Amino acid sequence: MCRLLAYLGPSLALVDLVEKPEFSLVLQSYRPQEMTSGLLNADGFGFGWYDPGREGSPFRFRSTQPIWGDANFPALVRYIHSHCLLANVRSATPGQAVDLSNCQPFCFEQILAQHNGFIENFRQTLYRPIRDSLDDIYYKAIDGSTDSEHLFAFVLNLWQRQGGSLTDALAASIRTLADWAAKQNVAISLNLILSDGEQLVASRYANRPNPPSLYWLNGDLRYPDAFLIASEPLTPSEHWKRVPAGSILTATPGGAVQLTTIG
Repeated sequence: MCRLLAYLGPSLALVDLVEKPEFSLVLQSYRPQEMTSGLLNADGFGFGWYDPGREGSPFRFRSTQPIWGDANFPALVRYIHSHCLLANVRSATPGQAVDLSNCQPFCFEQILAQHNGFIENFRQTLYRPIRDSLDDIYYKAIDGSTDSEHLFAFVLNLWQRQGGSLTDALAASIRTLADWAAKQNVAISLNLILSDGEQLVASRYANRPNPPSLYWLNGDLRYPDAFLIASEPLTPSEHWKRVPAGSILTATPGGAVQLTTIG
């Protein structure tokens, strides 16, 4: 399992999200409180962020080092400022390489995405159905070997085909994957966060009891006019709320929040 974080609001320094909070992402990398499998998140980390003043795709930094051991980390988190940020620390699924191509967040054009969860026995179960369903552009965009990156490609492919909102595409993708998993009696866990720089769209879903934890925060004095999503609360604030299991949360500027049941 991994630990995820996403932020949407007034521009701030990345250090204020990943290092300074009492229960920061750095702390969660070696002392997580709510992981359902694994003990550490030491198999790499990554950041993705948007800069409205610059054209092109969002920016990323990824490393296969533990977040506490990368020499670039202290300077980067003080330098990077953005209104929309994604960050994670990785606990690799057994059998998956600790390789830069497998580090999150993933990026395609304007979309950043990251995933906490798994597809049981991925290479022997849903690997082929997912790849066979992809249009050529998304098939070729997959650089690594993780179930996470394949999930990202699957969601984007369905979004491109069906149109509509990113929220609708994520919900439809999860319903399809859940149907495939049921036919093969495969366990899946799909906590995903996606962004286009203007919104955050996050799911909390598993086809077994007790999906991995996911929380959201809005209206907190420490992060005024901002919206946060995290695997575990970063602060002791009472404003943190658990995302309901089997739902998708969509956040837009100004604090607008929408909860959608996946069904």
